[in-house]
Amino acid sequence: MSKEIFVDGILKGHVAFITGGGTGITGGVARALAEAGASVALVSRKLEHLEPAARAINDARATNQNIGEALAIAADVRNFEEIEEAILATVVRFGKIDIVVNGAAGNFLSPAEALSANGFGTVVDIDLKGTFNVCRAAFAELKEHRGQILNISATLHYVGTPMQLHVSAAKAGVDALTRNLAVEWGRYGIRVNGIAPGPIEDTEGMKRLVPEPVKEKLRKNIPLGRFGRISDIESAALFLCSEAASFINGAVLVVDGGQWLSAAKFV
Repeated sequence: MSKEIFVDGILKGHVAFITGGGTGITGGVARALAEAGASVALVSRKLEHLEPAARAINDARATNQNIGEALAIAADVRNFEEIEEAILATVVRFGKIDIVVNGAAGNFLSPAEALSANGFGTVVDIDLKGTFNVCRAAFAELKEHRGQILNISATLHYVGTPMQLHVSAAKAGVDALTRNLAVEWGRYGIRVNGIAPGPIEDTEGMKRLVPEPVKEKLRKNIPLGRFGRISDIESAALFLCSEAASFINGAVLVVDGGQWLSAAKFV
């Protein structure tokens, strides 16, 4: 879809560092940024989650040089030193970093009374602490190249979402981090924005976490009458990472078909 909307090569010459970039939403964002011309470093704890995605991008590049190159790097966003090493490896390979996409996340269903301290802390460490670690480790590169950060958030914390206390708390923190960094780092020419996806049907999370009866109720509560798709997030990410959004800073773009606005009707 993004190829039909955006000018070819809209991100040519850019280098993106993308966490969680092998699968799901950020896998789609990584592919879209590469198709738009950016070189991409895909970062996750395990290379087996990254190598197929990187290989697919590089195979496509073999027949179309307008597509950016992909590099797979194993690193845990919870470990600042590992992220520093991944940043360095990306700069050695591609010469710079001027786009950061924070998409690494953890999730599972749990009622608050059954949620362990370890379970809560693990999700906060991946989603929130991991986002900070990547932003902080990439700061020098982003400052030098007047780059930008795109944080993948959620809409869960806009209302009370049962079974998702840990994720809601983490993503609320990500939104706060987005806005604070936008204010503090704007003077360096660094833009910091977020995307808050609603229910995205072609993700593992929707398949694993949302039972079919609940899924149908959820669909009926979306004003546009359908679930989102990863391609919807890809298009939003390309827009925010392009010069079309050059004066957008500190925004969290909700991409949910209006779902959260009518969430009170969902029981």
